[in-house]
Amino acid sequence: MGQDVEKRTVSGADRRRFREMLHLELEVLRKQVVAGRLAGSEPCAGIEVELHLVDEDMQPAMVNEQVLERLADPRFQTELGAFNIELNGQPHRLADDGLPALHEDLAAALAKAEEAAVAVGARVAPVGILPTVLPEHYEGDWRSDKARYAALDEAIAAARGEDMELRIEGPVSGERLELHLPTIGPESAGTSVQLHQQVAPEEFPRRWNAAQAVAGVQVALAANSPFLFGRHLWAETRIELFTQSTDTRSAELRNQGVRPRVFFGDGWIGNVLDLFEEDVRYFPSLLPVLEQDDALEALDAGRAPELPALRLHTGTIYRWNRPVYDVAGEEAHLRVENRVLPAGPTSVDVVADAAFFHGVVRALAEASDPVEERLLFTDAHRSFLDCARLGLGAQASWPGVGRVPVGRLVLDVLLPLADEGLQHWGVPREIRDRYLEVIAGRARSGRNGAVWQVEAVHALQESGCDRREALAGMLREYLQRRRSDQPVHEWEPLAPRP
Repeated sequence: MGQDVEKRTVSGADRRRFREMLHLELEVLRKQVVAGRLAGSEPCAGIEVELHLVDEDMQPAMVNEQVLERLADPRFQTELGAFNIELNGQPHRLADDGLPALHEDLAAALAKAEEAAVAVGARVAPVGILPTVLPEHYEGDWRSDKARYAALDEAIAAARGEDMELRIEGPVSGERLELHLPTIGPESAGTSVQLHQQVAPEEFPRRWNAAQAVAGVQVALAANSPFLFGRHLWAETRIELFTQSTDTRSAELRNQGVRPRVFFGDGWIGNVLDLFEEDVRYFPSLLPVLEQDDALEALDAGRAPELPALRLHTGTIYRWNRPVYDVAGEEAHLRVENRVLPAGPTSVDVVADAAFFHGVVRALAEASDPVEERLLFTDAHRSFLDCARLGLGAQASWPGVGRVPVGRLVLDVLLPLADEGLQHWGVPREIRDRYLEVIAGRARSGRNGAVWQVEAVHALQESGCDRREALAGMLREYLQRRRSDQPVHEWEPLAPRP
C-alpha cells in the first residue's frame, strides 16, 4: 500500500504545493538518468506475498494486529483489511541455488505465519480472492488500524463522489455480481504476489515491454480467484475487482476515456521516464502529503534523493507492471514491479511463477527482434483481459503464431524462452527444470488453482451443500492440500460425497 501517511485535512494550497514537488522531483529523476546516477541491473528476485487470515469456520478473521504482534518479524506487515497481512521476502540472487533458497525461505515464512495465526484462533490462507468473504464483512471494523488506509479509502471515495460500484459477469458460469458499497473495502478480498526486478535505466523500456507482453499468460497460468461474494465470476476475478474497487472516476469520466488508477497502459515505452511522466501528467494526487526533502540539494551533494512525493504518488497508481524508484543504502535504483499474480496456492507454485517471469522477461528483453516491434499493444491488452476471464481456457496473441490457446503458446514458445532467460541469469539446468516443469504441468493439464476451486465447489454442491457451505468446505480442503507443497495441477479433484 506504500508509505504511511498522517490522516489530515488537505487544502487547495497543499495540492498545488504537492504538484510542484512532483514536477521538481520528476526533473531530479530525469537528471539522475541522464547523469548515470542510478544503479544498474541486479540479478536478484524480490518478492512480496499478501495473505488472508480465516477463522475455524473459514470466515475472515479480523486479527492481523494480534498475528503480527506474535510474529514480531519486520518482514510481515499489515495490509488494507484487518484479515490481511503481507510478507516482504528477502531478495535472492537468481544464479546458482537462488530459486531453491527463495522457495525455502518462503515456505518457512508461511509456516511461521501459520503458527502465529493458529495461536490466536486463525489460519493463513494464500489464495487470490478469499472465497468466503461477503459484503456484510465490511459493515464492522474490517480495516487495518493504520492512518494511510483510512486516508486512502476516504481519498478514493471523495475523488469518485459516489459509492463504489462492482459489476462483474462470469463468462463461463453466467453468474453476475452487482454491488454498491461506500468503501474500497472489497479490494481487501484479493491478495497478490508481487515480483521485483532491479533494472538499469537503459534496459528498463525493454524489460517493462516484455513484462507487459507476457502479463496475460502469467494470469492464465496462475489464475486462483474464481469466486467473489459467493459468485463464480472470472478465472482471475481479482484483476477486475482491483480495477473497479479503486476506480476514482465517475461514470461521466469513464465515458470520456479518463484513465483508471489500475492501469494496463496505453502503449509500449521507449524511455524509462515515460511512465513517471505519464503518472504526473494524467493522474491527480490522492494523498498530497508534504514532506521536507530537498531533492536538488541531495543531488548536488552526491547523495541519492529520496523523492518522497514522486514515490508516494506513483504508489497510488496501480499499473500491473509498475515502475518503482527506491533508495537502498547510498544508491538509488529502478525496479519493474510485476503485480499480476494472485497469492498461492503453494510455495512451489509461487516460485515457479517467479522463475517463469524472470526467465521469459530477460529472454524477450535481450532478443534481437524486440517483442514490442512485433506485437500490437492492443493485442497484449486484449490477451491480458481474456486470460483473466478464462484462465487456461483463453487464447492469447503472439508474434509468429497468431492467436492460439495459452497452453500451446506456453509449451511451444514461452517455456523455451524462460529456460533461455534463466540460463542467462546463471540458474543451473536441474533447477530450471524443477520449476519450469511446474509451469509445463499446468499448461499440459489445463489445471491451475481456479480450475481446482471451481471443480471442488461444484462437487460439494452436488453433494447437497449450498454455495456458502461449498465455498467454506472447498477452502478447508484447499488449506489442507497446500500444506504438502504439491503443485496445484497435481491436486486430486474433490469427488462428490454420497
